[in-house]
Amino acid sequence: LMNPWILAVMGVYLVMMIIIGAVFSKRVKTTREYFLGGRRLGPLVTAMSAEASDMSSWLLMGLPGVALAHGLAEASWTAIGLAIGTYVNWIIVAKRIRVYSHRIDAVTIPEFFSKRFGGSRTLSLIAAAVIIVFFIPYTASGFNACGTLFNALSGGEIPYLTAMIVSALVIVAYTALGGFLAASTTDLVQSIVMTIALIAVIFFGISFAGGWSNVAENAKNLPSFLELTSTYDPSTGGTLPYGALTIASTLAWGFGYFGMPHILLRFMGIKDASKLKTSRRIATIWVVIAMGVAILIGIIGTSLMNQNVVSIDADNGQRIIVEIAKKISGSGIPFAMLAGLILAGILASTMSTSDSQLLAAASSFSHDFLRDVLKLKISERTSLIVSRLTILAIAVVAVIWAWEEDSVFSIVSFAWGGFGSAFGPVMLCCLFWKRTTQAGAIAGMLAGGAMTFIWKYGIATLGGVFAIYELLPAFVFGLIVTIVVSLCTSNKDPEIETTFDAVKKETKAA
Repeated sequence: LMNPWILAVMGVYLVMMIIIGAVFSKRVKTTREYFLGGRRLGPLVTAMSAEASDMSSWLLMGLPGVALAHGLAEASWTAIGLAIGTYVNWIIVAKRIRVYSHRIDAVTIPEFFSKRFGGSRTLSLIAAAVIIVFFIPYTASGFNACGTLFNALSGGEIPYLTAMIVSALVIVAYTALGGFLAASTTDLVQSIVMTIALIAVIFFGISFAGGWSNVAENAKNLPSFLELTSTYDPSTGGTLPYGALTIASTLAWGFGYFGMPHILLRFMGIKDASKLKTSRRIATIWVVIAMGVAILIGIIGTSLMNQNVVSIDADNGQRIIVEIAKKISGSGIPFAMLAGLILAGILASTMSTSDSQLLAAASSFSHDFLRDVLKLKISERTSLIVSRLTILAIAVVAVIWAWEEDSVFSIVSFAWGGFGSAFGPVMLCCLFWKRTTQAGAIAGMLAGGAMTFIWKYGIATLGGVFAIYELLPAFVFGLIVTIVVSLCTSNKDPEIETTFDAVKKETKAA
């Protein structure tokens, strides 16, 4: 059974998240405050909320697991792609979308696309549909991760379904109560907990392995484990090639950032656009260090596995932090509480993504679909009630989706690719190309989203050079379609280009 001190620390952490939601619920009076916090985020909260909502349990489980099983190649190129994507997104997109969204008074991504072209219901509807389609299963994967974590920690004593539902209820509670401000503030807290977890695991992991020299020697003795152009194959003990096309495909993860609604909303929500430079520096430094440490944990984990210090194999290497935490907990109450904080870090990484996805999906339905597309006239108080009920309804659907353990993890990379290809090219064109038209945006969004499905379930099955991550070809296709259709059409309202020029000028001055 789970150590009671571990359970106590994780329980306190969950209660803290609900308290934060309750505190911020008193500050929320309108739907604009609920979905974008009244654009009152400080630079630190903006930076850490954006990155915490981005990384999810992939940072503390997925990345170490890949490094443990296969070495540096896949883990490093993925991290490099994400680091570049993070930095470029902050440096070129953040300020422009903050200024643009404020000028046209947009508080959600679908509303931004719509008002960018003078108020297109069609574009708002398509964007809202994309968010709901991809975010519900994405949110479900977060609920799934929370349930799996508690179930594994308790040795099966806590049923998966019970753990998953309780975790979902906590996430729904603070998100529904406090909205964007609560989600962003809890994300800041969660990023701190994640950081503590990473640091603690590094030090204890090296100690359990018998020192850094043992870790380094173990990695050197595994074929291609430390190479970037070939990878270790744990099933045979040999090597596999990691060629240029595979590297390019892996780096393409970075393209996803340009279309991630929950990250773009953080840019839109900062109080002062001039503070984005500070946010960018904090975010980029944290991401690079965090991913580097996560990969290092995987390398340490390989040494622990080969020395039989932990009882896992390469197939379940993503549990390495859990296993290290369990080992730490056996050294007395203070260490058990530290282990609880480490495991709360895994929980935090999942919750910080799920709350943002839940809020973005709810805003797409209650704000963009009901108010902008259907033009329902309802009071602010009623709208807030509807928004909170929408979060609950979407959470229920996500819980049903996650009912079967391990049923939705594969959707995460697909959802990332879907957002990146449907929204990314259109967002870049909307922000930086005045000639972009409404027809081009609609065509590009549909083309990029559709190609994600076509490539993954059709073209990629041909194998060979076609067996690459669907985000890369879908992003390129969506960008081409947006440009071509925009060149063949025009915007009827001259105010659209006038606003674009004013935003460009204001961004340079900010």
